[in-house]
Amino acid sequence: MARISRVLEDETLRLMSLPNVVGVGRGYKATAGVRTSAECIVVLVKQKVPGRVLEAQDMVPAEVRGIPTDVVEVGEIRFLGARVGAADHGEENVSSTVGAPTSGSCARRLERMRPARPGVSIGHYQTTAGTFGAVVWDNKTGEPFILSCNHVLANATSGRDGRARAGDPIVQPGAADGGTVERDRIAVLERFVPIHMSGRVPACMASRAAEKAMNNWLRATGTSARVEIVIRQFPFAANTVDAALARPLRPDSIEPSILDLGELRGVTEPELGMAVRKSGRTTGVTTGEITSVDTTVRVVYSGNVTAIFRDQIVTSPMADGGDSGSVLVDAEVRAVGLLFAGSDRSTIYNRMTSVLDALGVTT
Repeated sequence: MARISRVLEDETLRLMSLPNVVGVGRGYKATAGVRTSAECIVVLVKQKVPGRVLEAQDMVPAEVRGIPTDVVEVGEIRFLGARVGAADHGEENVSSTVGAPTSGSCARRLERMRPARPGVSIGHYQTTAGTFGAVVWDNKTGEPFILSCNHVLANATSGRDGRARAGDPIVQPGAADGGTVERDRIAVLERFVPIHMSGRVPACMASRAAEKAMNNWLRATGTSARVEIVIRQFPFAANTVDAALARPLRPDSIEPSILDLGELRGVTEPELGMAVRKSGRTTGVTTGEITSVDTTVRVVYSGNVTAIFRDQIVTSPMADGGDSGSVLVDAEVRAVGLLFAGSDRSTIYNRMTSVLDALGVTT
């Protein structure tokens, strides 16, 4: 394991630069579709392509510095916010092959709930909807906070783009499920870990308004020129978590018991093959297993805008759009990860220990 980790540290950037590669991590080698107990470098690709149509330098090598590789087709990995409003927010469903929820009605997860419980719809007032992941407590003050993803509670902000700021309204249910600031505000944005993206990131609402006004003026003058305001992000910054906190307006408006799972019983590290569950806004309680750890993934936000995340957990498909923010737990209901992205063949989570450390909270 230590050797694979060292090789990953040295070779991930090169492997990620290969065409079609969307992730690189550590997992078990599969032979003829059967998983073995041998660890390998797992290379996640958007689509498997026959070797005969690839240039030699574009092929994933059979081994890297003596360690075997395993190429796994996962499709395009996207942030898993709810689909409604996808054109504005870069959030889509993934038409997941995830099985039916194992328990609980999903309809109630989309409704207003007081006290609200983890597993239900929530979101920043300018986003669609995601999942209330857990109640966590500030390490210094002991105050309770709502935990979810940055792209759920903070509009996928980098902290410099004007997309969100501390004090913004958080609604439960999320806007995609009918939540409004006037009726359903449950919290305000407390703090977040910035998301660093590459490509052309859509500007904030104020910038879009200015863009519209300038284009109206240009149109009135008869010119064909048009203005587009975008924010360019640093192209190679790597993220480790997509996470944010919201401060409830009233402490008694939330409770810590996760819908259909119960209260968290601590935190643990992910292990290959670990049986896991999550409780999410869209698909309810689903089960799966961890297929890759120490994984670097490229996640699509919108169009050509992507974000790189390091040290991630990959599971079998367990989620769909709107499940972002769900907490991944083991059989003993210990927190393992925070769901934020996925495809029709896999689901991606931040390590919970990384999330808690970054935000200065505990479960």
